[in-house]
Amino acid sequence: MTAKSIMFQGTASDAGKSWVAAGLCRLLKQRGLSVAPFKSQNMALNSFITKDGFEMGRAQVFQAEAAGKTPDVRMNPILLKPSTDKDSQVIINGTVYGDMDAVSYQDFKPRLRDEVLKIYQSLASENDVVVLEGAGSPAEINLAQNDIVNMGMARMSNSPVILVADIDKGGVFASIYGTVKLLPEEDQKRIKGIIINKFRGDKTLLQSGNDMIEDLTGIPVIGVLPMSDVDLDEEDSVDLINKPTRRDPTKELDIAVLTLGKISNFTDFHSLSLQPDVSLRYVKKLADLAVPDVLIIPGSKNTNEDLRELRNEGFVDAIHLLHDQGTQIIGICGGYQILGKELLDPNQIESDIKSQPGLGLLDAVTTFNKTKTTTQAIAKRADTLLYGYEIHMGITKLGDQATPLTTIIKNNGESANHEDGAITADGTVWGTYLHGIFDNTVWTREVLDGIRHKKGLTSLNATSFSLTNYKEDQYDKLAKLIEDNVDLKALDQILSES
Repeated sequence: MTAKSIMFQGTASDAGKSWVAAGLCRLLKQRGLSVAPFKSQNMALNSFITKDGFEMGRAQVFQAEAAGKTPDVRMNPILLKPSTDKDSQVIINGTVYGDMDAVSYQDFKPRLRDEVLKIYQSLASENDVVVLEGAGSPAEINLAQNDIVNMGMARMSNSPVILVADIDKGGVFASIYGTVKLLPEEDQKRIKGIIINKFRGDKTLLQSGNDMIEDLTGIPVIGVLPMSDVDLDEEDSVDLINKPTRRDPTKELDIAVLTLGKISNFTDFHSLSLQPDVSLRYVKKLADLAVPDVLIIPGSKNTNEDLRELRNEGFVDAIHLLHDQGTQIIGICGGYQILGKELLDPNQIESDIKSQPGLGLLDAVTTFNKTKTTTQAIAKRADTLLYGYEIHMGITKLGDQATPLTTIIKNNGESANHEDGAITADGTVWGTYLHGIFDNTVWTREVLDGIRHKKGLTSLNATSFSLTNYKEDQYDKLAKLIEDNVDLKALDQILSES
């Protein structure tokens, strides 16, 4: 089997190409086709661990779910996780290759070309259609020579390209025209259609602009997607800009997430935002902290530097004060490490900080090492099974004053028996390495009801909510959005010629 292919590239990051690709994956699945997403190179701090223990970007995870497929690291063979403003951890085929600065990685990319093509061809041999996604913009002309993710990948896979443009930020026609005209003629010809995304208002007012851009570029506008309420995981921290910082007064529980400088996997908290009584907000400034019912310290790609920043900005004292006032304090992954007594990095794995005190709210010490833990896990707390995944550097050891939160009973499908996380005797502080722990909605409801009881509120016991069903509904809504607002005949024609 040799798959048909189609690629979505954007005029800029956050143009919406990930969502459009996911919508097409679901639409093609509904037609009975075997579909796989593919993005050769992703730069993101939100990642996922496959059933085989490999790390990949979350955008291809929700695209895989939309396609009805189990996430496969081949769908995202290269993942870059920025650790500083200049350096990134380079993950190839789901495992850490090393750390590189931008210049070194540019020089390294040509060596990846054959590997990327081989992986793409492997996926293509098993599916009817591969839906590819680019990164950023193809018009980043300073990076074009060694490109393996935008037009470079389109050429390798011989894929037609749909250009996705974000009208919400303004200047949509200039961005379309500039993107197209900065490309070599060969690549301009590869763009077969344009989709304008995030439109508000009456589409008839846009038609004259669409006609003019078609005349100027020779490329048809095949769709205009309106702003929608489709609710999917966000790909990267750029989306945090639009997250609420203030409490929703109509909700009974106030949960605040600290927006760390190198925050990772903030998708851990999406399911919390779906709970009917939860106001979930993201706090960057100390002035916005207030007194939440729950404060969550999330994962971090550079835990030591984020902890130093929290200390410099006065958050450490504020967190201790909140704890004294009755706020529940929770740490996930890097946040769990921060809650401990000390962070040790003698070999400077994460940063130049060899050691520093943690918050001291948990009797635990973390030592960073070169080994990265990447596992899907099943944990047990009392009689409850919890499903999640681990992505972390470092080992955390508990002291006498901390009790393990859970026991891991399976790692990557294999039997296991080791402790995870820690909780204080009074239960007011706990931490875990398990990402996705709040996706266990029945257990999460029990945790939230415990907080309600502390406030004198009755339980909701809303155990009928299914996160899986909710996500399936969102993928169907996204497919319907594509179906209703894109010229499917034109799309099918583009696919048929690939």
